Amino acid sequence: MSEHVTPEAVEHLMQEVSAWYAEQIIKERRAGAPDAGRLKTLQDELAACAADQQALQDADEKEVAEIASRYAARVRELKGQ
Repeated sequence: MSEHVTPEAVEHLMQEVSAWYAEQIIKERRAGAPDAGRLKTLQDELAACAADQQALQDADEKEVAEIASRYAARVRELKGQ
């Protein structure tokens, strides 16, 4: 993402990714035999999203762009599944 990205736009991407992980956690917990490793991975990824959301609050323009790029790629990756 080379163009200027607002923190609000990045927040939207982060919420989309967080919602996907939260949904997957719920599905995994409801599975007949939840995969503990997958559940842990999903929870770790959701926690990383929360940490990034916190970091975004104090991020400068360059950091916002880096976070935006990372989350845009993650959204594309998750939608491909």
